[in-house]
Parts: sequence; C-alpha cells; structure tokens
Amino acid sequence: RAELKDEQSIDLIGKNEVYGDIRHEVSVYVKVFTNSPFLVCMDLALSQERIIDPNYLWVGPDGRDLQGQGHVNLTETGKLMVMGFRVSMSGAYTCTLSHKVIESTTQEETEMVEAYKFMVYAYREADHAYQVSVRFSTTHCGLKSNSLFIEELKKILSSTISHLTCHITQSAYKCHSIRTPKNGLQYELFVNFLVNPFAPGWQEVCHKLPYDCEDVTNRRVRQAAERIGKFFHQLKHILKDEVHAVPTIQYVDNSFSMTPIDSCRPGFGKNHHTHQNCASCCVVCGPGTYSPNNEMTCRICASPQARMYGAKSC
Repeated sequence: RAELKDEQSIDLIGKNEVYGDIRHEVSVYVKVFTNSPFLVCMDLALSQERIIDPNYLWVGPDGRDLQGQGHVNLTETGKLMVMGFRVSMSGAYTCTLSHKVIESTTQEETEMVEAYKFMVYAYREADHAYQVSVRFSTTHCGLKSNSLFIEELKKILSSTISHLTCHITQSAYKCHSIRTPKNGLQYELFVNFLVNPFAPGWQEVCHKLPYDCEDVTNRRVRQAAERIGKFFHQLKHILKDEVHAVPTIQYVDNSFSMTPIDSCRPGFGKNHHTHQNCASCCVVCGPGTYSPNNEMTCRICASPQARMYGAKSC
C-alpha cells in the first residue's frame, strides 16, 4: 500500500515499486512479516531519463547506512526492499541520489544531488467480530423460561462454532412490551451478542501460521458468523414446521441482523486523518502514542517518553 500522487499510476504500484518525490515524503504501508515494495531512489520523471554515474545512499530509521544489512535487498539501481517487515522497522527511510549532468557542447560536468524520503509504517489487518441482534416473541416478560431459553440458545450457538475457535460473548437481552395495531399487546425478547474469534485455543492456531494470523482469524470468525446466520434461517422453519405444539418462545421473522465490528491489536490503531490511504488498516502507533488493548485508536502519551513505534504503554 502506498500513497499515490498525481504522477504515480496504479501500474507502478502493481510492479511492486514506489517512486520517491523530492517535494514531499511518500507514505508506504507494509503488512507485518511481509516484504515491502521496492522503494525507488528517484521520482517517476527522472526514471525515464538517462542518469550518468548514479550513486545511491540509503539510510534507515536508526540513521545507519542500509548497505550490507541483512534485512534489506538493495539493488545496484538504487531500489530498496525491506524484508520480513516488523514493527521496529517502521520509520523514515531516506535516500540520497547523486549523479552527473554533462553539458553536451562544453562537456562540463555538474554534480546533482536529490534526496527522497519514505515514511514506512507497519500495519495489520483489523480483527473482525460480529455483533448479532435477533428477536423472539414470548407470552410475557416475567417468565423464568425467558432467561433459561437465552442461556440454552447461547450454549447451542457456542457449540456450533467452537471448532472454529470462536465463541459467543457479551450476550444480553431485554424484554419489551409492544403494542401493535392488529394484534394488541405483545412481548418480545431483544437479544444481542458478539461472535468473537478469540475463544480459548485461538493463539495455538495463530502460532502455526504467524505470518497471516489476522487472515486466518478473520476467515474463521466469518465462517462462524455464516453458520450462526444459517442456524437462525433454519430455526424459522423448525419452529414453524417441525414443532407440533406451539412453543412459548418463537423466532420473529426477519429479525436477525449481523454487523461487523473491527478492533486493532495492542500497539496498533486506525487514524483516518493521518493514514488516509490505509484508512481500513490497523497502522502501528507512532512515537509519542500507544495502544494498550484492542481499541481502535492510538492514545497520546501524557509524557513524551515513548519514542518508538508500536508502543503498548508509555
């Protein structure tokens, strides 16, 4: 993911290359544990010209020359790839390009120097959970069977998705009396719960596939949400067609709804203003900010002690 300027096209990003710009820094977002795109030590216009005696100097966030360091792939044409990108690798990558311009008539040589700055940020995909809302009709709000039914429903749903290392959390319900024009006073249970991907054992699954942990977790919770959706679709037919005695509590047709809820891992957060080009990403918290939990935003440190990327505390 790279911040595209007017002179940069999608084709250039497709070739896994991001060009510099002498007018401003270029923001680049690299998913943790993957390789960055090639950062090109020149702008797009210069790349179309012949360059005489080019020399490239790349400096990393720690201020050290990147030449010869094991975690980078530095080509002879000045392209830099940071490999196995980790949180600590976030920061400013600067390249100085020096080259000669030779006057065609006098053959006079002039040394030219251009500097390019790339701000490279680690990011993760957001963790998904699903907020589920559903309603059931009941004969009265004061029935003890209401709470027993909700507990039993929670057990059934949990067992349905347990093999996906997902579980039901934050389950709650309220009973409301509802006056309807045709049927008079009725009572309904408004049920809410969260389909959460972090059931006991999820970390063991994650450790087997550390490089795409969020991808695996998000795929599992999506499957869990789909199974729950299918359950309520079938429940409608079961209560209508297969239960001979009219049950005390019945599913309200078309009351099932599901909303995705995002969260970020500690040390990461979303910032639509700072990281517009990666607005859906959980981007590493910058220096002076931190995130101690699964909130969506990085907090500002009260004291300016946290000078590193990805801080979980100040």
